Amino acid sequence: MQIPRLHPDTIEEVKLRADIVDVVSEYVVLRKRGKDFVGLCPFHDEKSPSFTVSQTKQMYYCFGCQAAGNAIKFVMELGKRSFPDVVLDLARRYQVPVQTLEPEQRQELQRQLSLREQLYEVLASSAQFYQHALRQSQGQKAIQYLQSNRKLKEETIHQFGLGYAPAGWETLHRYLVEDKHYPAQILEKAGLIKPRKEGGGYYDVFRDRLMIPIRDVQGRVIAFGGRTLTDEQPKYLNSPETELFSKGKTLFALDQAKAGISQVDQAVVVEGYFDAIALHAAGINNAVASLGTALSLEQVRLILRYTESKQLVLNFDADKAGTNATERAIGEIAELAYKGEVQLKILNLPDGKDADEYLYSHTPEDYGELLKNAPLWIDWQIQQIIQDRDLKQATDFQQVTQQLVKLLKNIANSDTRNYYVSYCAEILSLGDTRLLPLRVENLLTQIAPAATTYSKPVSAKKAWGDSKSHSPLPTERSLLEHAEALLLRIYLHCPEQRQAIIDELEERDLQFSLSHHRFLWQQILDTPVEQVDLISTLENIYLELSEDLRLVSHLFHLNEKWKKEILRTLQVVQAAIACMDLVMLEKRSRHFLELWQNTDPEAEPERYQSYCQAFYAVKIKLQKIDRQRLFSITELL
Repeated sequence: MQIPRLHPDTIEEVKLRADIVDVVSEYVVLRKRGKDFVGLCPFHDEKSPSFTVSQTKQMYYCFGCQAAGNAIKFVMELGKRSFPDVVLDLARRYQVPVQTLEPEQRQELQRQLSLREQLYEVLASSAQFYQHALRQSQGQKAIQYLQSNRKLKEETIHQFGLGYAPAGWETLHRYLVEDKHYPAQILEKAGLIKPRKEGGGYYDVFRDRLMIPIRDVQGRVIAFGGRTLTDEQPKYLNSPETELFSKGKTLFALDQAKAGISQVDQAVVVEGYFDAIALHAAGINNAVASLGTALSLEQVRLILRYTESKQLVLNFDADKAGTNATERAIGEIAELAYKGEVQLKILNLPDGKDADEYLYSHTPEDYGELLKNAPLWIDWQIQQIIQDRDLKQATDFQQVTQQLVKLLKNIANSDTRNYYVSYCAEILSLGDTRLLPLRVENLLTQIAPAATTYSKPVSAKKAWGDSKSHSPLPTERSLLEHAEALLLRIYLHCPEQRQAIIDELEERDLQFSLSHHRFLWQQILDTPVEQVDLISTLENIYLELSEDLRLVSHLFHLNEKWKKEILRTLQVVQAAIACMDLVMLEKRSRHFLELWQNTDPEAEPERYQSYCQAFYAVKIKLQKIDRQRLFSITELL
């Protein structure tokens, strides 16, 4: 419509009444920071919030793109709307009387504005009509349903303005058009009546239904929800979209709940009208209900205007339908939750009950305790993924891992993602803490394979130093004793294998762990290669250095058993080297695990990641060696 020039008094009054935080919060999720509010700028793409709103100055400013202004300019810039159109819209919203510069234009403007006011008026009259009908004889089954089935007290029925639509086809139409003289076209635009397809005239949209008024934030009736009292379908019928009502921009009972949401700094969203009503009746007055649609960004931002911590709890049924409804209800807000801009929690009540049913047999305190312990949405998703899965089965393990990786990839906040990587790794480790770093690295690799680098395992000499400080476990020592002794025996008695043994040890960066074997090996390496009688030379060295020859003397001789065994030198060397490598890597894995567990990821993130990667690299080598082992060393001994 053509808007005449508005009077400066009207513009100034709009500026005074239209709170900048209230206006901006409809479009931007704001967080309190000191005296001001911050959020992601709607005028340019950004990942870190640089958009600041000052409630004291009634101004906004973006440090990123330098956008700035008051509430009127914000709506103009965001919606690409004209100045008078925005002022007029805000005047309607904040109930500012509109004046024009030219007095003769005022009447025309008021006529143009009167449609919305007429809609508000006719809907208010309809609500009064339905409330009156509830108290008449024809409304007895409705009042009985409320009191007996829903166990609502009189004050709750009055608080929510519940009513009854009589069964007649034209009861409301006759009352409002014939008795109250409202134009039928206004009733139709309000979604109360529909034109007949044949014969002319109108019929009531709501007939023989329990009526639930739907109000805007200011408490004005804008639509209705009607529940059948028979087997008629649908069970619930909402008003159609109108000038005043949009399901995707409205939340039932927000007018009743906004003060409670601000007080407890949390909003609870339930699925049905009576769930919200029952919670309010129980004194839990921070509850609203969705209107059967996925939560839109407009609805969420509407709620979050009243909670500083941006905490939102979805309480839908815990059965399969409820779970699907929860996933569907999340809708567009998933991105906000992944970014950490909304603290989205999921509350599934025991035994698949909804809030209304739960309160029949439990106290408000019980419900409050469940609210307090409700898991964050990501935790809830993880539980849905692992539910009824046996992670000891390869197929289930693989499928669960894939789903967890998909979830983790969506988490934008790095701190949050790191936390859940560790959490998911614990689940996949099945209580075995030794596997934890391996699971962490595996998840990190799948989340961002291009960005993940693997540390080469450090030298055994550097990692372990003197073997006395890292003694192998008893079972490992026995295995290591046999493997090292076997390798030394082959080296001493099979000259053709000597270079191969040296090459294998260097390639795998291995050293002899037991001190007496390490001493013998060092003397071997120090002995000139041209020395023909190696064993005799070594015996002389022991005697000269007064070393205890008894610990290794058995290696210098072959009995019949060992004469047969060294005929299989290739396989025996491979087995012995593999066992030495296996034991050494097990020690390294324990060492890196201990370092990883004792490192604070917040204080030393690089070192934390390095230990984790080193542990993973060791585990990969262990798996490879285990596959390569041709037979057990114990079979040779």
